Amino acid sequence: MSSSTVSICYLSLGSNSGDRLEYLRRAIEQLQVHENKILVCSSIYETEPVDIKQQPPYLNLALHLETRISADLLLRRLQAIEAHLDRRRTIRFGPRTIDLDILFFGHEIIHKPDLDIPHPRLHLRRFVLVPLREIAPQWYHPELSLTVTELLEMTPDRSQVERYCGPLT
Repeated sequence: MSSSTVSICYLSLGSNSGDRLEYLRRAIEQLQVHENKILVCSSIYETEPVDIKQQPPYLNLALHLETRISADLLLRRLQAIEAHLDRRRTIRFGPRTIDLDILFFGHEIIHKPDLDIPHPRLHLRRFVLVPLREIAPQWYHPELSLTVTELLEMTPDRSQVERYCGPLT
């Protein structure tokens, strides 16, 4: 991808360990580098854990990002931000300081050992779909041929996802 090519992507951010709001703030700050521009940020939602229930609730949000880098390089940047913010990959689906996922990268379909776009479980996760619907209700899933709103209506996930009304400090 050339430096003049701009791609639209959607990201999911989540945190349930330590100062959740601060980890989200710091991740957003680090995403705003010269090749990335955040166009829209959803509200913050407090969500119950899905796969491993015995852990603290998450704070989640979705971002609409414009980037001048490839999906592979964006993934590496997200992983570097996670590492910088003390993300430890000890238990799959376990507690984490920060989790950054690429949901969509334009309408590209990418299946590589280390990168799946669209995100393979986004249609099964209310904590992803509710914030995403807020900022991109009509975005079209290129493999499932459904909008984000339709995906949310059809998801089997019934976990709690509520707009966060807690302290902002």
